[in-house]
Amino acid sequence: MPATQHDAVLWISGSSYDVVFDVARAAIAALRGRATVGEETSSWPYHHDLDLTGFIDGTENPTLFEALQIVAVPEGRPGAGGSTLLLQKWTHDATTWESLGVQMQEHVIGRRKLDSVELDPKPADSHVASTDQDIFGKILRRNMPYGTVTDHGTMFVGFAASRTPLQTMLESMAGLKTGVRDALTRYTRPVSGAYYSVPSIESLASLAADAFID
Repeated sequence: MPATQHDAVLWISGSSYDVVFDVARAAIAALRGRATVGEETSSWPYHHDLDLTGFIDGTENPTLFEALQIVAVPEGRPGAGGSTLLLQKWTHDATTWESLGVQMQEHVIGRRKLDSVELDPKPADSHVASTDQDIFGKILRRNMPYGTVTDHGTMFVGFAASRTPLQTMLESMAGLKTGVRDALTRYTRPVSGAYYSVPSIESLASLAADAFID
């Protein structure tokens, strides 16, 4: 899993691409002389809540209310109100994946494709087993598909109160401790990866005020 760390990440979301495009250009203009673009990726929602494997994504996500208690750094700790972000780009071998039957795909993921119910028992090398949040800790996922019809995949966007659950999930996917590799990694490959500290809104407002004074 390659490390492709940049100094900062800017995530822009909008109701249409022209809005995102204009805001992105405005942000680049505002940062001119201070930063340059290291990488740019455009994403879009796919059939409301599916990823490009055809499965529902983020089934284990907490509600937004619950997420505040799970992925935000608690009060009294450094970075309170902020979060840790793991951002990875995974490119899909769509041809090979789509050649699998639905039942085989379900064994790889560890869920039924139609309704996202976990298989019981779930295969030990399934993606669900490799990233079990009851074992590794809760995270909030906001994954997005990216790319073109010939080159596409998933931007993994995972938030947690610390890096620990995110890192241990990656180690589990790679089979570092058990030797059991996540079956999904046979059909999708990471091409980038980085951790970022996401400040609280209050911290960002304070930084903006200091920049304005300067």
